[in-house]
Amino acid sequence: MSTNYNKGLLSGLIAFILWGFLPLYWKLLQSITPIQIFSHRILWSFVFLTAIMTIKGRMGELIELTKDKKRFFYVILCSLTISLNWYLYIWAVNSGFVIEASLGYYINPLAVVLLGTLVLKEELTKAQKIAFGFAFLGVLNLTVNYGKFPLVALALASTFALYGLFKKLAATEAFLGLTMETLIITPFAMLYIGQNELQGIGVLGNIPPMTILLLTTAGIATATPLIFYAKATNAIPLSVVGLLQYIAPTISLFLGVFIFKETFTTTHFVSFALIWSGLAYYSLSQWKQRPIKPAELAKQES
Repeated sequence: MSTNYNKGLLSGLIAFILWGFLPLYWKLLQSITPIQIFSHRILWSFVFLTAIMTIKGRMGELIELTKDKKRFFYVILCSLTISLNWYLYIWAVNSGFVIEASLGYYINPLAVVLLGTLVLKEELTKAQKIAFGFAFLGVLNLTVNYGKFPLVALALASTFALYGLFKKLAATEAFLGLTMETLIITPFAMLYIGQNELQGIGVLGNIPPMTILLLTTAGIATATPLIFYAKATNAIPLSVVGLLQYIAPTISLFLGVFIFKETFTTTHFVSFALIWSGLAYYSLSQWKQRPIKPAELAKQES
């Protein structure tokens, strides 16, 4: 495997581990309405990213990006899909749809793989097909036993899968792409925040200083995993990204059981076992296919 592939794989791992623990962060802000959290999340992500771009002297690249109509079009689509996904997730968590949100991120990798094979014509290896077979059974078990049509779950899955596809098609460097994505939606977020503050129903003057600090650092909490995710989608196939995406909902599942004390049913256990069986098989196949270093080869021959 190439160095670029390995770096992309590591970036994907970091992104989804961070996303897995993100519910802990949003729980600290649950006293604030989802739309206000979302608006501040957009604003402070933009502030964080533009600060880094300014320090690096790269702000001029934003103007250059707008001149490339095809890439800029896909960046706009990225901005719209990730914004919708952010809001839906915050709303779901704060509205009692945590289980359905988790289901959405179990379904999401299948949607990513579907887009990768149908749109980008990516081919699946035998190991990936077997892994996805296990994963599909796990997701199917969750869906069938959920009890109702999982609209929220499917909305979360489809918006994030589309975001991954548009990131791939935009082929824009991580910081540059993310900065432009937040720039596009920031004016609307600022308008909403400003209107609320003028009417006296905003959060900045009505919440404790520590909560304000958490709200303003939401930009860092949001942008960091997205940066790693952008690097991953540019370096590895979407089908591989699809497998990695099971990490985040699995971490969230552990948080739900051991931290938030949510019910862990037999359905969850069966699906969890199926999904991780697939991942274990795929990981083992990847390990066996790794390049053997000279030192390891000599050790095997001795």
